[in-house]
Amino acid sequence: MFITKKAISRRTVLRGIGTTLALPLLDGMVPAFTAVGRTAAKPIMRFAAMYVPMGMVMENWTPKTTGAGFEMTPIMQPLAPFRKQLTVVSGLDNAGIGHPGAASAFLTDVRARGGANIHAGVSMDQFIAQQIGQENKLPSLELGLESLAMVGDCEAANCGYLTTLAYSTPTTPLPAETNPREVFERLFGEAESTTPAARRARIDSNRSLLDSVTSDVADLERKIGNGDRAKVQEYMQAVREVERRIRKAEQDNDALPPTMEAPAGAPPVYGDHAKLMFDLMTLAFQSDTTRVSTLMMERETSSRRFPEIGMNEPHHSTTHNPDVTARLENITMINTYQVSLFAHFLKKLESTPDGDGSLLDHTVLVYGSGLSDGNIHLPQNLPIVVAGGGAVLKGDMHVMQKGAPLANLHMTLMDKFGVQVDKLGNSTGKLEGISV
Repeated sequence: MFITKKAISRRTVLRGIGTTLALPLLDGMVPAFTAVGRTAAKPIMRFAAMYVPMGMVMENWTPKTTGAGFEMTPIMQPLAPFRKQLTVVSGLDNAGIGHPGAASAFLTDVRARGGANIHAGVSMDQFIAQQIGQENKLPSLELGLESLAMVGDCEAANCGYLTTLAYSTPTTPLPAETNPREVFERLFGEAESTTPAARRARIDSNRSLLDSVTSDVADLERKIGNGDRAKVQEYMQAVREVERRIRKAEQDNDALPPTMEAPAGAPPVYGDHAKLMFDLMTLAFQSDTTRVSTLMMERETSSRRFPEIGMNEPHHSTTHNPDVTARLENITMINTYQVSLFAHFLKKLESTPDGDGSLLDHTVLVYGSGLSDGNIHLPQNLPIVVAGGGAVLKGDMHVMQKGAPLANLHMTLMDKFGVQVDKLGNSTGKLEGISV
């Protein structure tokens, strides 16, 4: 028997009071064919970029050999389980200079203007969102882990360039959301239900956003097969678990002493906050609520401390410690810690089924910094790794592109999403050696 139509639309949502819950990709949403000559549906590709500030200890980051089979350096050790889906790209240069410039150029490849008025360029994630995200509830999702108040000193009016990676126009930065509760409501709440009053009423009543779709879930499960039923149950459990962690973070923050500052609705521990945001990104991709996301894991000139790993000196001042040995050891510790959190995200994506593979197979991720040496603010030879994208990227590769602009990597990755532009920022072409 031939089945030529989907039994369930990929855009199916469960609607409850104040809730619009998109579903993950189910077998019942994919056209089925005869056992002989069965053709898999083309997977949906996603894109995500993660930014860490103030460079890295490059001798502890950069592999000594190029090509396949490169050794995992100390900072990269947490990524070892995913080496087959890693492409390390060394030698790339940033178009921006200084702390604000390093961040603003990371995805725009344009040296931003100084002064009170923002003027950078359209970021490559937004070109991708224009191509693949216009039918999604959120064309793109911009996230961060600290408010501007936690950044520390910055360079006069250029502070505005520290707030986001994403620019929809040269003069329109897209603010990054730091509050997990706000992100959760954007993903799963209806527009009219996400007012502060409605959100507070639901929190005060200790009700889950998912309570009102329980009957719809039961109806759906009666119509789908056992495999899809298990997927729906796992997905709902994941959504509830994220919501539970957000609620706990809010309760924990209510108990913080007045002298201790934490983003509203966010866990007070940096690593817990990062993992929660990564899990929200996973749910956003799994439900196809968005296909493009960025996360500022920390901002340039950040005064953040990391007591959970024994680092009580602010990150920015750590990068300028005159004791060279202590500086390199402490920055390596911070770098490795943040890479371990990125590894958590990769594991989450890898363990989430998506069509004939996993979300990791169908997501292209860029992780790195807009500086290499934070002590001297060096924007050359950036620490960059591309992960995932098994269908379009080779993986298990270290590629050296000495002196090439970061924009060339962006041009190459945009091409994977069908984005065709003649030039991006200071690009001079595309990178060879990383594509399947």
